[in-house]
Amino acid sequence: MNRVLRMSYLVAGLGGVGFFVMSILLLGVWPGRALDNQVGRTQPAHPPALTASEQRGRAIYGRDGCAYCHTQQIRYLENDVKRFGKATLAWETIFDYPQLWGTRRIGPDLSREAGVRSRDWQFSHLYAPQTLVADSVMPAFSWMFDGAPNQPRQEARDLLDYLDTLGRDRSLAAPEGETHARDNCDCSNDDLRFAFGPGPLNASPAMARRSGIVPALSHGDAARGLVVYKQNCASCHGAKGEGDGKGAVGLDPKPINFTEQEYSTNRLAFALWNGVAGTAMPAWRDLDLADLASVAEVVRAIHSPQPEPVIPQEILELGAQVYSQRCTQCHGKDGAGDGPAAGQFPIAPTNFRTQRPAAAASLRALRNGIEGTPMASWTPELSEAELSAVAYYVRTFWSGQ
Repeated sequence: MNRVLRMSYLVAGLGGVGFFVMSILLLGVWPGRALDNQVGRTQPAHPPALTASEQRGRAIYGRDGCAYCHTQQIRYLENDVKRFGKATLAWETIFDYPQLWGTRRIGPDLSREAGVRSRDWQFSHLYAPQTLVADSVMPAFSWMFDGAPNQPRQEARDLLDYLDTLGRDRSLAAPEGETHARDNCDCSNDDLRFAFGPGPLNASPAMARRSGIVPALSHGDAARGLVVYKQNCASCHGAKGEGDGKGAVGLDPKPINFTEQEYSTNRLAFALWNGVAGTAMPAWRDLDLADLASVAEVVRAIHSPQPEPVIPQEILELGAQVYSQRCTQCHGKDGAGDGPAAGQFPIAPTNFRTQRPAAAASLRALRNGIEGTPMASWTPELSEAELSAVAYYVRTFWSGQ
């Protein structure tokens, strides 16, 4: 009897050890080798590794618990791909050990965070999230700054450098890298569709675009527009549209003062749908067209048109001469912001046909430049008479269309 009992213990022990070893092989070793094989076959030739700053930022990301609220994995699901972009490939995380994928989306997924927001927005959001996103539950990381969002310490810069790597390598590898990965991916048809199907790599509705469609906006509801403006716009542009919202402190260039600018409906439609590339102004493609039309009505109403002064012909002729010599390279012959040098700048030059600054704002921009943009001060090169003349002249391009 004792011998049988001892044998049963031995068999059970050997069975447990065997089951444990089999579990490690089936759940750890075999999937790991399959994953390594998949990565080796699909990765581009020379994916850039993290720099020292990016490595430090990754450690800060893990240390401060960012993965508790943000994921870094676009799953092979219809809703994930529609909301964030193409599904994550295995090779995208080859430098991510231990992984920081996260499991909860209290905040948005960050797989494609590189390039979605401007650095000044990211710093301001890190410093005091609620000043930019009123209903955000993200805690403030103000201790990473020297008292202001535009004075980040090294930790804040390192963290942002790391965020700027998320989705970068795959973007740099395209289109050759996409073709290579698709041709060598041992994937099902559904996986191929989610990872390589039509649509952008980054589908973030906030990502600004330099070019894009202009949605047709019908007449909006002013009451609804005020609600949308308060929820989404007032944090930067201010309650009265004067560019003095709580979130404006750390932004460069500063948010537009709507009281000094007149816009065509098409200009607002383009900016709301595509954002303003090179600035903190994101796109608002997650709002429906009725809301966009309503907030456009509110923005247009903020500007109070003033009687246009009668400008003597000789002043306009001087302004035309100065404009032809100094301004057409960026703003274009007809003021449409399409000059031969326009594409060289991260922020597109103003299209004076669809946006008309107040005379005072136009003169101020010429005298002082616009901080944070390629628009420099012309005071050292133009006389006061020339500055005034061209300030009035650019306003004549306005078509309102």
